[in-house]
Amino acid sequence: MTAEGLASTHRVAITIANLPVDSLFSSPLGRAATTAKIFAELLNLTPTFIDELGEVDHGELAGLTNDEIERSYPGELARRSSDHYRWRFPAGESYEDADRRAALALQRVAATGVRSPLLVSHEMIGRMLLRNLLHLAPDEALTTRQPHDIVYRIDVGKRALGVMRLDSAETPR
Repeated sequence: MTAEGLASTHRVAITIANLPVDSLFSSPLGRAATTAKIFAELLNLTPTFIDELGEVDHGELAGLTNDEIERSYPGELARRSSDHYRWRFPAGESYEDADRRAALALQRVAATGVRSPLLVSHEMIGRMLLRNLLHLAPDEALTTRQPHDIVYRIDVGKRALGVMRLDSAETPR
């Protein structure tokens, strides 16, 4: 994680410090795991790492630019555009696959009996977490953006989404 990333993580940690969080679940991968450890220290919690919260597997396209993808995998981006949800990254997974993983991750969290969990994940799997929690249509979930400087507060019963931005008030969505 870069110095800027660490600074941003600490700002988010301050934002969540006053939330009624009773547990912390995270992807075991990279920045998410590092972020979870920082949050855990501040919140005096032990993070539980859940493999299913890992990012969508980009397979052979991981790290490639769109130009590189088009050169190495002609037409693949057009195929992706035709069905983002079911299209599968070559040697990777689809959002549909990730959706099933997100549902499993949420079942694992629910099975612990916690009331106010904090989940730390990645943008693409985060879209599928929102889909499951808010009962969004696939296309609606795929249009969500998850910048690094926000915290979503979700009321599952009301299917309500609040967005907390760094150092600002919560705004319903």
